[in-house]
Amino acid sequence: MATQKTFLVISALGEDNPGLVNQLSRAILDYGCNIEDSRMTVLGGEFAAMLLVEGRWNALAKVENGLPEIGRQLGMAVFCKRTGERATGKNLLPYAVDVVAKDHPGIVNNLAAFFAERSINIEDMATSTYAAAHTGTPMFSVHMTVGIPADLHIAGLREEFMDYCDGLNLDAVLEPLKG
Repeated sequence: MATQKTFLVISALGEDNPGLVNQLSRAILDYGCNIEDSRMTVLGGEFAAMLLVEGRWNALAKVENGLPEIGRQLGMAVFCKRTGERATGKNLLPYAVDVVAKDHPGIVNNLAAFFAERSINIEDMATSTYAAAHTGTPMFSVHMTVGIPADLHIAGLREEFMDYCDGLNLDAVLEPLKG
């Protein structure tokens, strides 16, 4: 009989300094746990990390109890929450969404509203701004992964999405997630 894995989601935020990933991952390893999944990035001058840590219940309890001290040592605000394995069997198709546009307020909210109105879950999202080559125009890009219900007509959804983005002057692609 397979046992249900137990996880801890850790969110950490603090001033960016070399060695933070090493120190944070070492502390988790020292408590007997493993980082199963993570997202780490520098936003402005701050380092942000979200970690999915797996371990036996007692090792996770040690991590939970040790996080305030780890946060103090690293100069980071650290939060955690217990979770279980991700539910499967929802019959969802993973699709990638890429959008590029001249930067302006509301792009993320407009995209989120489009998918929310259709009960499509945004599972992962990364955004960035940059200056366009040659002109220096402020640009905005979004990459996301969405879970589309298998019974949804994909061609119709794609057409709706492309029309929606055209109306907002967003250059967009919606395609099956590869790999």
